[in-house]
Amino acid sequence: MDTSYPREDPRALSRKADDAAHTALSVGTPGPMPRDHLLWSVFSTVYLNLCCLGFLALVHSVKARDQKIAGDLEAARHYGSKAKCYNILAVMWTLVPPLLLLGLVVTGALHLSRLAKDSAAFFTTKFDDEDYN
Repeated sequence: MDTSYPREDPRALSRKADDAAHTALSVGTPGPMPRDHLLWSVFSTVYLNLCCLGFLALVHSVKARDQKIAGDLEAARHYGSKAKCYNILAVMWTLVPPLLLLGLVVTGALHLSRLAKDSAAFFTTKFDDEDYN
């Protein structure tokens, strides 16, 4: 039998655990971890949209990730929300002008084709000699 160090009685350990006071504090239900939208911000930055909205989104995404790592979840939610807003603005700024331009080109082409069709009838009109008198 090994007696090189003192052993404690297992029954004494269970009594110590029962005697210790435990305090449970529930502040609220833990919500989901805040999102930082980092990947979306990187793609918005790489696309190089006007007004550097993608870069602003990337800055706020990195700040949100830093705050999440530091444990400040409220600040991380705040920065993540700002990054999401900047990403939405960047996508809108990227998609809406080309779509408007496409709509203008299509309506202009339709208008010009109708105008060309009407003017072609004008140039094929035959006049008689009586029309000049």
